[in-house]
Amino acid sequence: MVAHAVLPSPHAHSSSQGLAIDLVDVTKTYAGRVHALQGVSMQVRRGEIFGLLGPNGAGKSTLVKIMTTIVRATTANGTVLGAPVGHRPTLARVGYLPEHHRFPQYLTGRQCVEFFGAMSLMRRAARRTRAAEMLEVVGMSAWADRRVGTYSKGMQQRTGLAAALVNDPELVILDEPTDGVDPVGRREIRDVLLAMREQGRTVFLNSHLLGEVEQLSDRVAIMLKGKVVRQGSTSELTHESRMWRVIIDRAAPAWASEFGVVSLLADDGRTPLADGRVVIEFKSDAVERVQELIDRLRAERIAILGVREARESLEDLFMRLVRDVDGRAKAVGAERPAGGR
Repeated sequence: MVAHAVLPSPHAHSSSQGLAIDLVDVTKTYAGRVHALQGVSMQVRRGEIFGLLGPNGAGKSTLVKIMTTIVRATTANGTVLGAPVGHRPTLARVGYLPEHHRFPQYLTGRQCVEFFGAMSLMRRAARRTRAAEMLEVVGMSAWADRRVGTYSKGMQQRTGLAAALVNDPELVILDEPTDGVDPVGRREIRDVLLAMREQGRTVFLNSHLLGEVEQLSDRVAIMLKGKVVRQGSTSELTHESRMWRVIIDRAAPAWASEFGVVSLLADDGRTPLADGRVVIEFKSDAVERVQELIDRLRAERIAILGVREARESLEDLFMRLVRDVDGRAKAVGAERPAGGR
């Protein structure tokens, strides 16, 4: 895979302002009164990577299928690329990689990618050229003329990504794009997604890999029970857990407890710090509070060995949201009628 490959786009920069996705009160009720989506509102800015997180059954795939007109919403207000949700002609400007996609096993990778271009109404010469370019981007040029039936899961996933990009989309919706891909391939796909953002495209990423989403995404939304329970940047979502840790080389003075907890433990809360080191740990939104502590320590000639800001990870936040106070997982899937009927 050419990790730094340029993904040319003649129109991406011209529409870089505003919202690529603006959903308001999207609902979906399946037969049997199963409420898959319950008033989802979500805003995705143009030119950003947006991550959608949630456990199985939370409604993520249903939402994606509504945006791509595969599933009809019960109610849906809002826009995708400026057009009302469900506006089929707009799909020509959208690239989509579904989860568990399947290509005909008798076709070659090149034929599959060109077929996706044909479905987007691309002219034959353009789709041939573009298919070759995208297969090069995802590292599949050497296998482009072999049948898909001979591909590994990771190779099929790379080919699917090429197919999602062949129509030169403004918005790319990816459902588990690194599923089945080895660590090297995941890194290379991440580089492709970052290059897409640099070109002004919008990437909507649905993934179970929380660390990957945190690393890539400008903003994220977390879904539980068919609702968006959190939305924003990782910094915004973890703001409440912001904590400062100041490490000194000796026992803390008595007044240090005014700032927070004085501990002999490292970040993991279990491992003792070496050589009599002590950490003063406290929560504060004001950097001035940290500076005040540093100034008082220096006034008493106490050596400061380290100062750092700590927050919970996106994974920590996610697990906190999906677990009850006793540590057991909550019911996080679609709501069903009483009695299971």
